[in-house]
Amino acid sequence: MYVVTGGAGFIGSNIAWDLEQAGHGPLVIVDRLGDADKWRNVAKREIAHIVEPSGFFDFLNDNAAEIDAVIHMGAISATTETNVDLIVENNFKLSVKLWDWCVAHQKRLIYASSAATYGDGSNGFDDDSSGAALAALQPLNPYGWSKHLFDRRVARIVADGGATPRQWVGLKFFNVYGPNEYHKGRMTSVVSQVYARAKAGDAAVLFKSHHPDYADGGQLRDFVWVGDCVDMTRWFLENPAVSGLFNCGTGKARSFADLAAAVYRALGREPQIEFIETPEDIRQKYQYFTEAKMHRVREAGYQNPATELEDGVRQYVTEFLASSDPYR
Repeated sequence: MYVVTGGAGFIGSNIAWDLEQAGHGPLVIVDRLGDADKWRNVAKREIAHIVEPSGFFDFLNDNAAEIDAVIHMGAISATTETNVDLIVENNFKLSVKLWDWCVAHQKRLIYASSAATYGDGSNGFDDDSSGAALAALQPLNPYGWSKHLFDRRVARIVADGGATPRQWVGLKFFNVYGPNEYHKGRMTSVVSQVYARAKAGDAAVLFKSHHPDYADGGQLRDFVWVGDCVDMTRWFLENPAVSGLFNCGTGKARSFADLAAAVYRALGREPQIEFIETPEDIRQKYQYFTEAKMHRVREAGYQNPATELEDGVRQYVTEFLASSDPYR
């Protein structure tokens, strides 16, 4: 049995799809579905149980003998969330409790970390999990800090020779795009936001640069197709001897202008881009460059090539966004 927390969310629901395609299961989804269309993210899955988060640990205890691995994607992921106590409760304390449960029952744990742990990138994007390397990172928002807090807790346990789950893997997701993100509102990927304007015949709207080294639209991100993320997750499940903290990106930064152009071209149109001021509430904490160092996961044995930006955007646009049924 595979348990996916945040399993009706963006990355979690894609992982559930991939596990089903690979013949792994039964699948257990832990999430809140709410009163909107989030349920559609898992509407096509064969699901053994849907568990409300308040009953999560009761479910784990009642089904411990059947559970092989917990894929922990559940979190408050909005970088604009300001209730830090709520973020810490959901993203750190719950993760510590889940780690302890997996240790006690010797179950495998794969959890979502984030590229937000790297802060402004001044200390690089190397997934060095040593205590000294992690201590040098300075996340720019409570979300990134909460993920960093758990990475550091795990690193301390490992460094001190403490007990660990049978397998443990932290994945530092970079800028992920793909189907089943539609419930995220303002936090959907730029691909999805540009598509809506391109389809309507309007110009894409991107932030102006407020950094002298970057032109408008020249801000750089490591944009990663969600299919690559689920592929890496499954590889770890199929290679239980590998544990550690790893980046999940492409290793190749691309500009927002490149991304917007790829959306228009996937629709057979010439790119149109307008620029607006970066909102004041995020301007001082804005990342101008992210690029995952991927050598550690390659050295661990994962060799699948990353999807090129244009190929991933084309697949997302033609197979999902422009489809009558955009859900995975």
